Amino acid sequence: MPLSTTQSTTTVRNVSATLQSPRTKLVYLYLSQGEATVDTLQADLDINKTTLYPILQTLAGNGLVERADGETFRCC
Repeated sequence: MPLSTTQSTTTVRNVSATLQSPRTKLVYLYLSQGEATVDTLQADLDINKTTLYPILQTLAGNGLVERADGETFRCC
């Protein structure tokens, strides 16, 4: 069952408040809108891949994002 808009917004606010890095928050908030490839994240957020991969590892390690397939990531 999908979350309501209010529940989803509250979840995003709570999670983003716990993240320390502004770039990590940006990537998380971007992925909260839908899945994206690393290339899409790089182009849309203007963050290079060498910075994106550790951010995605941190988010995945905290159970916030997962690899959908190959280079595609999404929120859990």
